Amino acid sequence: MNKYPAWLNALVLVVLLTGILLAMPNLYGSVPAIQLADRLGEPVTETQLQEFVGTLQGANVEPEAAYLKDDRAVLRFDTPEAQTAAGERLRERYGRDLNIALTLAPRLPAWVRGLGLNPMSLGLDLRGGIYVLLEVDMASAINKRLESYQQDFNGRLRDARIRNRVDLDNNVITVRIADSADYEAALDIVRTADSEVLIDDGADGKSFTVRMSETQIRARQDFAIEQNITTLRNRVNELGVAEPLVQRQGVDRIVVQLPGVQDPTELDKILTATATVEFRLVDQSGNAPGSRRYPGRGQEPAQLLKREVIASGDEIVNASAGFSAEGQPAVNITLDAAGGERMLATTRDNLNKPMSTVFIEWREETVTRGGKTETRRVKSEEIINTATIRGVFKNNFQITGLNPIEASDLAKLLRAGALAAPVYKVDDRTIGPTLGQENIDRGFKAIQIGFLAVIIFMVVYYRVFGLIANVALLSNLVFIVAMLSLLGASLTLPGIAGIVLTVGMAVDANVLIFERIREELAAGTTPQQAIHSGYDKALSSIADANITTLIAAIVLLGFGTGPIKGFAITLMIGILTSMFTAIIGTRAIVNLAFGGRKLQGIPV
Repeated sequence: MNKYPAWLNALVLVVLLTGILLAMPNLYGSVPAIQLADRLGEPVTETQLQEFVGTLQGANVEPEAAYLKDDRAVLRFDTPEAQTAAGERLRERYGRDLNIALTLAPRLPAWVRGLGLNPMSLGLDLRGGIYVLLEVDMASAINKRLESYQQDFNGRLRDARIRNRVDLDNNVITVRIADSADYEAALDIVRTADSEVLIDDGADGKSFTVRMSETQIRARQDFAIEQNITTLRNRVNELGVAEPLVQRQGVDRIVVQLPGVQDPTELDKILTATATVEFRLVDQSGNAPGSRRYPGRGQEPAQLLKREVIASGDEIVNASAGFSAEGQPAVNITLDAAGGERMLATTRDNLNKPMSTVFIEWREETVTRGGKTETRRVKSEEIINTATIRGVFKNNFQITGLNPIEASDLAKLLRAGALAAPVYKVDDRTIGPTLGQENIDRGFKAIQIGFLAVIIFMVVYYRVFGLIANVALLSNLVFIVAMLSLLGASLTLPGIAGIVLTVGMAVDANVLIFERIREELAAGTTPQQAIHSGYDKALSSIADANITTLIAAIVLLGFGTGPIKGFAITLMIGILTSMFTAIIGTRAIVNLAFGGRKLQGIPV
């Protein structure tokens, strides 16, 4: 009685050894490092890596280690001073071609990296890094949608041969009809375009106003937030930063956390950049409705452009920097299906006519009014290229008129996606690694104290069986760290709290088992039968207690944000691993120690 088959003992041993192997990378700690990624998204090669190392050696700043990871180069250094000096040297030499991020990297031996093992990620509160709070310009998001309505209504009425004028002012679209006989037909066309808009009749029988409903406004605001979150994640990934956190906070704000990153220079530039492009036909007649004159950039002349946008940055699915046939810097554009169809129709119907590329960017300007200095956001729209349509094209084409750096930056922004609305930096701070290390030390001190207290209690109260429970408890900690490392989950201060809670919960299962064994012995059951019955009868109680806690953790994971999710993840992992160690792990040790023998008593 109380003997596991050999295969089950072997399985428990394999699981334990696997856990130790996965958790082992966390023993080596982190060191200052620099990540280098190609601006165009190309993988960094081994030849380039050796070139980087040679450049630093020439400046007497030799990295401790250099290797490739996830198509990026990682250079490790012994001290923050060496990291800073190396960063300056690399920016001086490669600043135009590479994204250079100062960060922290695990000090893993080559054989550990060769196995593909990584330590668990640490959150901003433990590792240090950059925290940025952004606010989304919701008014701009609503206005952008109304401009789309304005263009759509005008196009539909024109196609129906109804003479009209569509104006937008103060979030209200006013539609004026030249002939009152077309009034009802115009109303039907607008209602068909979007049935959710609110339409108010005018007093003159020739005009009506269109407004977005509250439902539409909320939906547009949610879209702007979610689209901006997606775009910002893509942009951060373009920087080559590992383990970023980009999430919504409240109604109109977005939090960006970059653990380990200590250099905000490139980050500020990429996060708030709103550069995009629009493609418009030149108004050669000079009398097209809604036409507007746009200034040219550099040598490019100003042009009168039509109101209708052929395609915009929202419809660009890929962009890469390159060179035109004439050897000029260019951006290769790929449009989505809808944008490609409009571009096809436009080029087919407007052969030998000029089309301009408008570069749109929001810039910050500092102005002084009444002795007070304030910063405001100004929208800049410039023509960077005007070319004659010589052939019919659809999804793929080039834009020129940029210098190499502008072409590279614009391609990166377009590839990451356009922001649905401008964002403004509300708050930013850099959390030093020293504070993060202090949090780690305090967190793990709490784990050590709690663990030691539990160990002493179990040994004193349950003797040999208490020692077995302590072995399972230590294994449980190893499994938690192993699972966090395997899943790539971030450990935060609340996560450490979850681990401390799990220590108590893990030993609780063993307490239930051991108390059941004591009850069976008190009832006169033989030691072997007492062990068997103790584990069997305690199983349902253990399962019920852990399942209810697991449900609560799942709810926290689903509805919580940031630190709460970190707590929920560690708690869920701890519950699952503690059930394995308490039920199967301790049973395997007890069976090996006492199973299959005639016992007079057991030390419990």
